[in-house]
Amino acid sequence: MTRPYRNIISGFLNRKLVFGTTLGAAIFFMLVGVIFWGGFNTALEVTNTMSFCISCHEMEENVYQEYKGTIHDANRSGVRATCPDCHVPRPWIYKITRKIRASNELVHKMLGTIDTKEKFEAKRLELARNEWKRMKETDSRECRNCHEISTMDPATQKPRARKQHYNAMKIGQTCIDCHKGIAHKKVHDQLTEEEKDELEKPNPDFIRPIPAAYEAFINGQKKTAHAETGDTAAKPAAEEGAKPAPAAAAADSSGVDWGKAPERLINVFYPGQASMEWSLGKNHSGKRAFKTGDRCFECHDEETADIGALIVSGQHEYLPETETVIPGKRGSIPVSVRAVHDDTYLYMRFQFPEVGHTPAPFVDGGKMDPDNQIKLAVMLSGDEVNYADRAGCWGTCHHDAKDMPDAPSEQDMAASGLALNFDHGVSKYIGESRTKIETRGRGGKKLGGWDKLKEESEIQTQLEAGHFMDLFRYQAGTGKSEDGYILEQRHMGGGQGTDFTSSLSGGVWTITMKRKLVSDKVGDLSLALDQVYNIGFAIHDDYTSGRFHHVSLGYKLGFDNDEVEINAVKQ
Repeated sequence: MTRPYRNIISGFLNRKLVFGTTLGAAIFFMLVGVIFWGGFNTALEVTNTMSFCISCHEMEENVYQEYKGTIHDANRSGVRATCPDCHVPRPWIYKITRKIRASNELVHKMLGTIDTKEKFEAKRLELARNEWKRMKETDSRECRNCHEISTMDPATQKPRARKQHYNAMKIGQTCIDCHKGIAHKKVHDQLTEEEKDELEKPNPDFIRPIPAAYEAFINGQKKTAHAETGDTAAKPAAEEGAKPAPAAAAADSSGVDWGKAPERLINVFYPGQASMEWSLGKNHSGKRAFKTGDRCFECHDEETADIGALIVSGQHEYLPETETVIPGKRGSIPVSVRAVHDDTYLYMRFQFPEVGHTPAPFVDGGKMDPDNQIKLAVMLSGDEVNYADRAGCWGTCHHDAKDMPDAPSEQDMAASGLALNFDHGVSKYIGESRTKIETRGRGGKKLGGWDKLKEESEIQTQLEAGHFMDLFRYQAGTGKSEDGYILEQRHMGGGQGTDFTSSLSGGVWTITMKRKLVSDKVGDLSLALDQVYNIGFAIHDDYTSGRFHHVSLGYKLGFDNDEVEINAVKQ
């Protein structure tokens, strides 16, 4: 290079900038900065890889093993969420903050705080709490990198998910409130009721405007749900090889033309020992929605067969340790329900497939009730009974009833001095008859309220106010029909009486019911044609008794009303 050019370049590089710094020095330090910054970010991104995260045995041998095979590891779309996708923020400032905090983990690595599986398990809940807290504070920011609730398609979601997401947008809940333990071992069931409520408390800052398409779909579902014939309920019959119910006959011996009655297909399912207290407790993810008015039907109507199958297999995640499994028991029964009425009577018909006998291994001969292969129980109420509008007859099932996990001992019942009939243990009851019902189990308290009986005068007041569940039962083997009601306990006998008939033909049971609309008898619910009522029913099949029945969710019964699930039309 000739001297003139060298002089020009030298003069250019030696040109003074701010604070006496030359341009050459500025370029030099800029290049050093680029190299340093590039190296720093390259090193930073190395720490944001799955291979780095599981390079220590504490992670590789514990949480990574649990992650493998989950929906975030392998799925039909092939999109994998690795450790940093869930646990490291993407925005740079938050990422650096997270890395600085994570340096504390290096200290514990050197101290060997979780260097064995036993130590890790002892710390697992504490570690999970920290992460849940972080995700709650950021409105589940890392979840929302891939999943944005407002862009979800409600038409492709199950009813339960659709309803929960709708509620979350309305009240300000976030992903981690419901989706703990989806990639790792479940520990959130170790939280106390108070901890769980505080952690999952809605945050008004998280409220989102509900997309018009989502709102329209939800409202459209409400309008059409009552007109559905319940095709999803019919599927289990085909899958299990059971014979479907025959087409409605033009008329039967009662003279009813069932062909005029709309059919509702309902899956009754085996509930195990799930009680009303369980529904209101921390292990029920829909507890908050239920308490604020959502019906069990809205979330679970299409998945009752799946729930029943899990429970009879012993695989349901919230089964109590006292659950007794009958090997081979069917998890659900698809039932065709039709209803009609005239000016005096309500008529109902229940049809469902028979299956071969599945012996109960804990009973001699395998039959709990050898005289009755099939029994049917139906309950009706108005909305005056607490939870009946959402759960139907489920509100009568408590955690301390006979054969349930917290059932009292014979000695405790005998010593209670209560004016209750304990010949067959604690029977069904409703909350209106108790001064308190324990739903949280705080301090090791047993769930339920069998011994918190109100005064007789208070119970009488509840009865006169119509706060009871009207109950009718039928035994197909003996042909016995019973009328009664449930308040402080189960009362059978009295009432106006309900007529039942049954038959078994072509592998299908048919049970018909005839009941007067209006009655002046104690414990009878008079039915007005312009009102809607809560109905639930249970079937004891295969010679079972007690809690080993199949039960329905709570449904709505109305008269010439196509807005309800069971519509009794004029005969």
